[in-house]
Amino acid sequence: MPAVSAGRDRGALAIVLHTHMPYVEGFGTWPFGEEWLWEAIVGSYLPLLELLDAGAPLTLSLTPVLCDQLEAPGIAERFTSFVSEVRRETHRQDATGLRAGGFDVLAREIDRSWGDYQAALEGLGARGGDLLASLAPHAQWTSSATHAVLPLLASDAGVHAQVHSGVQSHRRRFGEGWRGGFWLPECAYAPWLDRALEDAGVSAVCVELTDMFGLGAPEQLRPIATDAGFLLVPIDRATMSLVWSDQGYPADGAYRDYHHHTVHHHNPWNNRGEAYDPTEALARAREHARDFVARTVARLRDARSEGGGLLVCALDTELLGHWWYEGVAWLAAVVEESTRQGLELVRLDDALERCEPVVAREVASGREWPVSSWGLHGDLSTWSAPAVAEIAFATRAAELVVLAAAERASTTAVRELLALQASDWAFMSYRGIAAPYALERFEGHRRALAQALQQDSPEDPSGLRNLAVDVDRASLLAI
Repeated sequence: MPAVSAGRDRGALAIVLHTHMPYVEGFGTWPFGEEWLWEAIVGSYLPLLELLDAGAPLTLSLTPVLCDQLEAPGIAERFTSFVSEVRRETHRQDATGLRAGGFDVLAREIDRSWGDYQAALEGLGARGGDLLASLAPHAQWTSSATHAVLPLLASDAGVHAQVHSGVQSHRRRFGEGWRGGFWLPECAYAPWLDRALEDAGVSAVCVELTDMFGLGAPEQLRPIATDAGFLLVPIDRATMSLVWSDQGYPADGAYRDYHHHTVHHHNPWNNRGEAYDPTEALARAREHARDFVARTVARLRDARSEGGGLLVCALDTELLGHWWYEGVAWLAAVVEESTRQGLELVRLDDALERCEPVVAREVASGREWPVSSWGLHGDLSTWSAPAVAEIAFATRAAELVVLAAAERASTTAVRELLALQASDWAFMSYRGIAAPYALERFEGHRRALAQALQQDSPEDPSGLRNLAVDVDRASLLAI
């Protein structure tokens, strides 16, 4: 049975960009807090927009929690202030310090890198200061309200609130053109989610099934039809690992070293510990793009699927440009190389419309369908292991408390619950990425939820900023 009826026998590649930022807007400043959002705008979102506006057939998934931040009042003004005042000054100070120490080459790189920020200011200004409106024509997939790991929620009502609120916020912002693509946070899937996904109008989700099929198996290239009617679309770990692994392209010596930084977190070195050379790095990005496309063509050719198959490479958008400085340049080169090497690059929604999927029951062959994610070990342990068990259990307990009080719980209480359910706090704690900040945020929302449940009258929700503005208490009473 063919996986893709594309009119070709080579198959097709879909690159899905999962675009997400923990809700940091208004919660903390350097070195942990909303600076992450400003840096992602400079390094990832604005450069990617240029590629999308040029017609690159990429699949953009925007999480509601990122959109909440980009829609927050005063966001453009505060971004401008950060870049024009804070970042301009930190570049000046670091360049001055390097020159005083005799490191002129490094100082020149700091001077050059300021141009990225200057270009971002000009680029956002040319878009009227509204980044979300600029992203709107390209927004295809949505996600749950606050990026909760859905299989870890305590109830169907909790899953329903996350899923339906996410879909509602997408439709409010981007219209009714949504075709049903839904990014499962952390690619975390379990069969008991099917009802909520089906009820919300979901047509497709991406899943990590490497442990089920094996790395590089041809089954990774075939969408799977569930009994609920939507598609499970496997992501191809063998291809993604070319980019997203310890040995992936970003580790190359020519690329800018994200972890080796100056006093103010600027990065004038490459991965070899030498002064960064942008000309060398961009040439290497083009070489890696050629390699990526050639390997993708070979992967599809060797899949032994009639029709060649559909290969889905899913990446965090922020990896490109922010974590991997040359990532957007690499992606642009992949788009060009796909044409040059005869690889069909397609938006995932378009590809799925012409798919003839296999049936989930046939794929499972009597086995129990696994709970899976794209986290460590392919399971849910990144968000539920002993190191973060307190977060996992406290979040579930809070959900049950809010459900028990749903008839009288305020909208603010529900929003605080959703803030607590974000996958980011457990992930950051488990991986040791600004863990004190993550725990502080988790405990802050936990205390605010308890306070909201104790109040009889509607309270001022300003402490939540613009988080989960599309949810209300009725969402927990809908089933």
